[in-house]
Amino acid sequence: MSTDTAPLILVVDDYQDAREMYAEYLQFSGFRVAEARNGNEALEQAFALKPDLILMDLSLPGMDGWEATRVLKADERTKNIPVVALTGHALAGASEGAKKAGCDSFVTKPCLPDDLVVEVRRMLGTVKQS
Repeated sequence: MSTDTAPLILVVDDYQDAREMYAEYLQFSGFRVAEARNGNEALEQAFALKPDLILMDLSLPGMDGWEATRVLKADERTKNIPVVALTGHALAGASEGAKKAGCDSFVTKPCLPDDLVVEVRRMLGTVKQS
């Protein structure tokens, strides 16, 4: 897989260490990666870059990941981009809430980078075509 055609993953996390760790591991696994620190940056990056998938932390400063996902899913330009919720909220109902906000999948942090890559590959293989 050449780096020009590798899927582009947008990693959205306000915690720099987590963002960098996921980004580095995704790059190591053959993906191109863009990063955002909050919901507003996530929207800017998503509209500008049209990533193949977005890893969205739900607990973000300013515009949180819930709202950013709702905006992305309501916009014609980005509504078909799969959004994988990344959250430390393992509470009952959090997964259902993430799906209602528009997330296509849900991963509880902390998660092993290998598990995250497996989920990214699974979601990229099931992208809905409109």
